[in-house]
Amino acid sequence: MIQSLLVIALGGALGAMARFGLGQGVATLWPGAFPLGTLLINLLGCLAIGVLYGAWLNRPELSPLLQQGLMIGFLGAFTTFSTFSLDAWRLLETGQSLLALGYVLLSVCLCLIATWAGLMLTR
Repeated sequence: MIQSLLVIALGGALGAMARFGLGQGVATLWPGAFPLGTLLINLLGCLAIGVLYGAWLNRPELSPLLQQGLMIGFLGAFTTFSTFSLDAWRLLETGQSLLALGYVLLSVCLCLIATWAGLMLTR
């Protein structure tokens, strides 16, 4: 149990740092109202969780600790669904309803496709 907590904590710290770094980098390169950094992070997180889930389906002998560290720790901190919700809400609050709707639809559809693509990469 203590090993699980440690690998999840380590993965979470690394995932949070990766999220921050990528988010800052995207915001610097492409400033604007549309939350592109959050969308990109969610897409990458969905692709990664699809790949990892597929890997563990195909190779159940892989370490459960590694799975916990990557899927619960790293991706749990890296993906930003709560930030996605806040970004959409902020667009709505500022009267940008059409942009908010586009962001929500684009995020959900592309993230489902990215998860599917990640699974297909392992099959």
